[in-house]
Amino acid sequence: MAKNESSARGPIRIAVLGLGMAGGGMIAAIDASPHFELGAAADARASLRDRFRAQRNLPVFASERELFAYDGIDAVYVATPHQMHEDHVRQAAAAGKHVIVEKPMALSSAACDAMIQAVERAGVTMIVGHSHGFDPAVQAMHEAIASGAYGRPAMINTFSYTDFIYRPRRPEELQTDKGGGIIFNQLPHQIEILRLLAGATVKSVRAAGYVLDPSRPTEGCLTAFVRFGNGTAASMTYSGYDRFDVDEFHDWVSESGLPKTARHGATQQRQAQFAEVAEEIAARSDHYGYGSERQQARERASGARQPHFGSLIVTCGKADLRQTPDGYAVYDRSGCREVRLPPDAYSGRLQVLEELYLAVAGIKPAVHDGRFGRDTLRVALALLQSVREDREIAIAEIEP
Repeated sequence: MAKNESSARGPIRIAVLGLGMAGGGMIAAIDASPHFELGAAADARASLRDRFRAQRNLPVFASERELFAYDGIDAVYVATPHQMHEDHVRQAAAAGKHVIVEKPMALSSAACDAMIQAVERAGVTMIVGHSHGFDPAVQAMHEAIASGAYGRPAMINTFSYTDFIYRPRRPEELQTDKGGGIIFNQLPHQIEILRLLAGATVKSVRAAGYVLDPSRPTEGCLTAFVRFGNGTAASMTYSGYDRFDVDEFHDWVSESGLPKTARHGATQQRQAQFAEVAEEIAARSDHYGYGSERQQARERASGARQPHFGSLIVTCGKADLRQTPDGYAVYDRSGCREVRLPPDAYSGRLQVLEELYLAVAGIKPAVHDGRFGRDTLRVALALLQSVREDREIAIAEIEP
């Protein structure tokens, strides 16, 4: 089969590599997509393979090599730890599979380049996601700004406060140099949103970041000033210390668009109960992985509204735009009005799949391709360098 023929013959058969929270969440979107069907899965953890096997009459493998050797798939969603992305994407490309790779794309510019070269050499398509840049409200705001209806974007403000640092973690997820902490795990969401809305490349960043809990020895909060090549300026703030919860500003609608209740400090209290690292690692799979009660509850939940990544306000030449739980609000000389969007039950994941489908089918080039993912990583690396050197960092200083 030629690389793009699967779209003409029927749904693209996609496998999920990594059945943790990201992989498990994508499976629900695959089930809902008219252009994809789930073909297989793989995970090194036997407990997650057992859950998958109990619910799906599909092949499930213990290693990526077994998965990539399987002829029953056209594409793969790579949701493995960050440090594995380069190797897994290169293997997928060599096997002739299209790829969606989780953010961050990799941990170095050189690794990103190797991934880009691998998919181009193989003639397959790669999308970098899932990112909140795919959220319907962000996409709608981007389209409205790009149309020129509100004038050129001048300032963008985004900030988010969550419980990220105290969610169950593997040891490397608390080591910045191994891709841990908020700079590699959470800030790429904000970076991609800012890049999309500004419509330009990042010129420089000036950041301050802090480790407020020595028992979780990685940056847990950061604030930054971001300058774009077209003159747009942005501020971004993120804190993951389970204190204030930004969902309070979103009518208690969660990041995934589902209703929630206030539970300040609850995640930190639960994390403190783990006596050993092994318990925390097990809890990550038990509570967040494929087939977990938490994931099933999310899939059963009704009344989904718009996913978000904290508060987002854009100041344009003629209006201010603010993301809301149901779309976005426009503030201008005539007052305030809300542009409401259909509910989104998959937190933008359907949009990730659709971008891959359109690119594979030759209908529309991908926006979030390897080069886009590499440029997002370079901004994250610049933020880290700015924190460590206490100065403004031009993106041009980061390894190209």
